[in-house]
Amino acid sequence: MRYVAAIDQGTTGTRCMVFDHNGLDIGRSYKEHEQILPRPGWIEHDPLEIWHAVQETVHGALAQARITAADVVALGITNQRETTVIWDRHTGRPYHNAVVWQCMRTQEICQRLQDDGLEPFIRERTGLLVSVYFSGPKIRWLLDHVAGLRQAAERGDALFGTIDSWLIWNLTGGPRGGVHVTDVTNASRTMLMNLATREWDDELLRMLEIPRSMLPEIRPSSDSATYGSSPAEMFGHPMPVCGCLGDQQGALAGQTCFLPGEAKNTYGTGSFLLMNTGGDVVPSHSGLLSTVAYGLSDGTCAYALEGSIAVTGAAVQWLRDSLGMVQSAAETETIASTVADNGGVYFVPAFSGLFAPYWDMYARGAILGLTRFASKAHIVRATLESICYSTRDVLEAMEADSGIALRSLKVDGGASANNLLMQLQADVLNKQVIRPTVGETTALGSAYMAGLAAGYWSGLDDLKQNWQVQREFSPSWSEERRLAAYAGWKRAVGRARGWLQEGEQEA
Repeated sequence: MRYVAAIDQGTTGTRCMVFDHNGLDIGRSYKEHEQILPRPGWIEHDPLEIWHAVQETVHGALAQARITAADVVALGITNQRETTVIWDRHTGRPYHNAVVWQCMRTQEICQRLQDDGLEPFIRERTGLLVSVYFSGPKIRWLLDHVAGLRQAAERGDALFGTIDSWLIWNLTGGPRGGVHVTDVTNASRTMLMNLATREWDDELLRMLEIPRSMLPEIRPSSDSATYGSSPAEMFGHPMPVCGCLGDQQGALAGQTCFLPGEAKNTYGTGSFLLMNTGGDVVPSHSGLLSTVAYGLSDGTCAYALEGSIAVTGAAVQWLRDSLGMVQSAAETETIASTVADNGGVYFVPAFSGLFAPYWDMYARGAILGLTRFASKAHIVRATLESICYSTRDVLEAMEADSGIALRSLKVDGGASANNLLMQLQADVLNKQVIRPTVGETTALGSAYMAGLAAGYWSGLDDLKQNWQVQREFSPSWSEERRLAAYAGWKRAVGRARGWLQEGEQEA
């Protein structure tokens, strides 16, 4: 038997999974990594810790599957997007910790771009809004603040990559011949790629003063030419690396959303709703992003509309780690089920501002509607409901932009295992919520891209045969309750917006 492996490098940890031809995993391994918080609003990761976790989890997944690297026909990568690493091409040492997608340190850079009236141009070229979310401002910040880095970049010694590039470079040899590439989905999240040509845009690079020599080559998400192979000594046998997707595009592929109008929502640290728009870029007028869904070896490229929600699962982590209200994420379902509703409590978890459809980097978190009646259970339930309301914000914007009214929503990610959350999601949206048999769709999507490149699967129709429903959730709220609950959420969001004043430093 032959298999496909996938590395899923996420915001909180790294997972490797091995899949068979039916898209079922036969082995997996997972390792968390440290969240480095040097000051309020700043988030970093150690790139070397992540690379070591990748090696450990690949070995672990192969061992659990009871196979060797020789049994793996292709290796795919999916990754937390936008997170920015710059390293020395000669030594492989990062010049600085990775600046994570949630990090707020580039507010001033983004504000300058907006004040200079450049956002419409950037939007037209990239499909993105000016935001601390994206890689371009993070690169500029590192070039401005890390001693000697700009000079190293101008000499050609410094390489930039999102996490996929960092891993592919290391997997294919690192300082000894590592390949410096990225795929088109990750490139589309940098704020540096022209969405029409799918190439780096020289005007955007000049605008942010970023040397082109730092940037990786842009390749298809499924590349029959392969990006490269791991050295035999790394895992015992070379493995071809030939598939790569940003994590949310990975979930879209894992959910087999290959037709225009098909959509999914992934519930992770944040939540991300993507709709396939086919071969056409659909501009958003409702606060969404236009992005690449995937690119294939034959030149096929599909685009997507995306609504990115910065904080969802991270709000549950905050309840657990900072407030001690729950012992585990799973406990939220039990606690929230002890009350019939939120008791008038709304939680807007704008820890890093608000992403789609508001794009307010000055918003901050707020819990509103508290009375003496409110209990821990109400706050926990309000946290789960906030995930559902945020999703409705995005879904309504997506329907407005696309002209497509979704009848159902495919869901995945860790929090999709929470049955109460999924029922609340169906209630808030008034739509069917469909959970697949394989929950780790992000890893599965990158495995699909790698397997397509290697000929393990024959085409997209072959992949669609693997998708199966585990459970469907049907709406149960009355229309009156749904309207009143959502109106309360919109009022709460209004209170949280613009909390931080422009130029104000956080304590």
